[in-house]
Amino acid sequence: VDDEESIRRLCTTVAEGMGFTATESATGEDALALLEEQPVHIILTDLVMPRMSGLEFLERVKRLLPRAEIAVMTGHGSIETAVQAMKLGAYDYISKPFSPLEELRLFLRRMADKIELVEENQFLRERVDSETGLHGIVGSTPKIQDVLRMIARLKDTRTPVLIAGESGTGKELVARAIHFRGGFANRPFVAVDCGSLVPTLIESELFGYEKGAFTGAMRSKPGLFQSAHGGTIFLDEIGELPLEMQAKLLRVLQEKEVRPVGSNQRIKVDVRVIAATNRDLEAEYRAGQFRKDLYFRLNVVTIQLPSLRGRRSDIPMLVHWFLDRHAKGSGTQVTGAAMKSLMQYDWPGNVRELENCIERATALGDGKLIDMADLPPVISSHTPILEPGVPSSPQTALSSNDLEDIERATIQRVFEQVNGDKVMAGKMLGISRATLYRKLKRYNIGSHPDIAAASPRLQ
Repeated sequence: VDDEESIRRLCTTVAEGMGFTATESATGEDALALLEEQPVHIILTDLVMPRMSGLEFLERVKRLLPRAEIAVMTGHGSIETAVQAMKLGAYDYISKPFSPLEELRLFLRRMADKIELVEENQFLRERVDSETGLHGIVGSTPKIQDVLRMIARLKDTRTPVLIAGESGTGKELVARAIHFRGGFANRPFVAVDCGSLVPTLIESELFGYEKGAFTGAMRSKPGLFQSAHGGTIFLDEIGELPLEMQAKLLRVLQEKEVRPVGSNQRIKVDVRVIAATNRDLEAEYRAGQFRKDLYFRLNVVTIQLPSLRGRRSDIPMLVHWFLDRHAKGSGTQVTGAAMKSLMQYDWPGNVRELENCIERATALGDGKLIDMADLPPVISSHTPILEPGVPSSPQTALSSNDLEDIERATIQRVFEQVNGDKVMAGKMLGISRATLYRKLKRYNIGSHPDIAAASPRLQ
């Protein structure tokens, strides 16, 4: 991007000679219009241009393409401005005229190498996530896979998201996954527990306050929305906000600006809003307990998290995930009887309660084996209660055959999901390779014709 045609042509020729696809613009406005239609990896821009300066262009590109690398071209005497550009996020600066020309080639190669390194690390992070769970979201059941697909679709959008689910189902984990998986990963993520905010201080916490706004306000303080500027604010338990505060929150979401307590000035904020609730907000707005207009403002996309009792076949995988976290490297195993009790229990506290249970068992056990005696009495003595819609039978408890069926189905589903990759399957299931081989042989999964056809490794 340069208003001098000779500079533009020179840069384009050098870049294309190195194998890059290059395009050029004479002004920042034209370049922004082009980038909205055709994103790029590397941008070279002049600092001094008509109408829009290089610094303003840099700031706007950073918002539009947060992962792009931007470098500035500077003439003699403007080094100070170039340093300012680097403080705003520029990769580096290069002085004009380019002498020798090889300097420009090396400069572009360094930028390309950095892009490749960033993308390689992103690939490795995604590979680790796919093998060990996405930000702690573990499971292979269709319900949890639907959640993971929603996260993938939403990670790079600014769309408001409402996450609904019982306490302990992992609503904040999902919010963090949406933020940290996409282009906002290097920007602020601010989590707000609306239920813990002191009613008289909610407004000042969210929107900030000026010095002297109230007794004890000895200095000005930015609010949580300002702290989240450019990133994501996560409003947990949004249903706990008083109606008066809901009206002020709605105004912020509509106008994208806040007014600190004690100030007449409005401050622009650019945040993605993710809200979460364990309540039925639709029923609450119909009963007049939640603002209807705020509900529809937040409820653009809803992610419904399943309860743990609604995905019991994920429990063995979760147990091994938590064992790896709380007893890493110890090789702790869970007896069949203990696992049966864990799968029969209804888990009113959901995944959070399961993690607490496993952490307790590893702390109190011998480090080698978790058995019935290591489980809380409420779990070890639990008599399962059938949920509505589940057919009654003479024996409501899970039999050993039931558990084997669940284990077989879980292993087969994971095995198909990773196309027969035994290393990846073992990591997702949280079991050793030897244990996986033994179970594959026991359940005759590796020789299943459908799986064998789908996986060349098994031929």
